[in-house]
Amino acid sequence: GFVGFLEIWSEAVGTHYMKGGKPGEFPSFQANKDMMPHPVPFDLYDPFGFSKNKSEEAKASGLVKEINNGRLAMLGIFGFLCEQKIAGSVPFLTGIVKP
Repeated sequence: GFVGFLEIWSEAVGTHYMKGGKPGEFPSFQANKDMMPHPVPFDLYDPFGFSKNKSEEAKASGLVKEINNGRLAMLGIFGFLCEQKIAGSVPFLTGIVKP
């Protein structure tokens, strides 16, 4: 339900990336308060305004860090899946993950 709402919101308020929008950019709840049925106190990205005053270089560096963190998380999940299917394939997880 919630993901469906986010999809409808991004299509109704934002510009789709296939029609000139920026991939990964989500429309602000605060900038479109008149379209919301009730007040929403925070945006999804940077709800407390920590990155409001950061330079573009710092934002780009943070984006690279976030992408690398996601890649590392995927490798970790893949390691658990490999150990579950092929016992002993990841020596560090031997005996921890049940086949």
